[in-house]
Amino acid sequence: MSSLATAPSRPGLPGMPLFILPLRLFHLWVSLPALVFLLTLTAMLFRPPDLKSFPVDRVALVALVALLAMRLCLRQGAMRAYPATWPLLGLMLLGLWGPLTQPFDCQAWSVFAAKWVIPCVFFHIAGLVFSDNQSLRRLEIFLLVVLAYLTVISILFLLDEKSLILPRFITDEGIGIHADRARGPLLQAVANGLCLNLLGLVALDSYRREKLHGFFAAALFVAVPLALLATKTRAVWITSALSVAGVLFFATSSKLRRVALAWCVLASVGAGVLLFYNTDRDSFTQRAMDRSPVDFRTEMYRAGWQMFTEKPALGWGNDLEIQREVEKRVSSFHPEYYVFHNTFLELAVQRGLLGLGFYIWLMISLFRLRKSGAASLKSGGPFVSSHFRQLWPLLLGVYLLNASAVVMNYQFVNALVFTIAGILAAQAADRKLHAHPRFEYAR
Repeated sequence: MSSLATAPSRPGLPGMPLFILPLRLFHLWVSLPALVFLLTLTAMLFRPPDLKSFPVDRVALVALVALLAMRLCLRQGAMRAYPATWPLLGLMLLGLWGPLTQPFDCQAWSVFAAKWVIPCVFFHIAGLVFSDNQSLRRLEIFLLVVLAYLTVISILFLLDEKSLILPRFITDEGIGIHADRARGPLLQAVANGLCLNLLGLVALDSYRREKLHGFFAAALFVAVPLALLATKTRAVWITSALSVAGVLFFATSSKLRRVALAWCVLASVGAGVLLFYNTDRDSFTQRAMDRSPVDFRTEMYRAGWQMFTEKPALGWGNDLEIQREVEKRVSSFHPEYYVFHNTFLELAVQRGLLGLGFYIWLMISLFRLRKSGAASLKSGGPFVSSHFRQLWPLLLGVYLLNASAVVMNYQFVNALVFTIAGILAAQAADRKLHAHPRFEYAR
């Protein structure tokens, strides 16, 4: 025994540390899907299409998909199919036809990914990543932090303190549009306002569950309406007003209805205060009464409707052909790139009734997610309770109302909406499995 105790240990292999370190990094990567998911969302938030930089968002997306594929292989799992799966796949295949039938254009592929690939991917992987209360809470905290950041950035725009805005590309007038408004890192005022509206509704549910309280809740209560005002975008203002009205009349929680009523009072008082400041009043009045965007949209709507009636079944196909045709029909305006400013009209022109049919099918499937929830998670968790499911049609309504004023090719907005939708779909599927255990093999 003594000889064994005193025997010298064998020296390790010289290259063993170099072999162990990648394995440890690989294990860390595979074991943190929620963190990688949130980092991917962050990359999408801070890399809009107009920013010419390293495509960190695409790299992060590929890493996230590879991570989840590896986890499914290791656990011998499988992807789930939901009612919304089939229209999502149909829209993605129809959207793929455009870039394939025209000369290679990096922008066309980027728009295709933002409009169809990201919604489809995030819808199906969200339920895999956020499957317990701890991971859902991390997502909730992340969304509240993003709401606070976008709110601060928008108020700095309102106060004309652009030197304090980070990152610097947000104030660069050479990229993006709406440089004179609170456009945020998405470089588009409507997208920024839509994010503020959606995240504000998520914050309301956090407040109802008393996960958002105290000074932070009070600050957001006052600051978010000011941030929405700073976007100087009529579609955002109208949609925000309708969402507050929706909470006031349709929310199942009296606590949320009181908040909505307080916002109505705050808006009335704020409108009265603005009357005493001529500069601000004139600024917002000029924006509200500006006719040039309305005239351009009217011209585009007329041209788009004509094109749809000429090819109603399958549409005009790729974007290159559509741009040439629109240029022939619009004589009063000559922008570098023609945009229909309406998701439904653009889809009708590009893909005809077939594309519209898939989109309506998708939206009906998403609206139906409010009906059933999960039985396996605690009712006090985020995105779980029946109260949040009552808010879900309101979130989706906000998304669709803004889609009638712009084309929804904002990758962060689409990732956000379809992440929540994917979580709700997975919860509904879990509940069906608990109600019908004979179908357990479907897991």
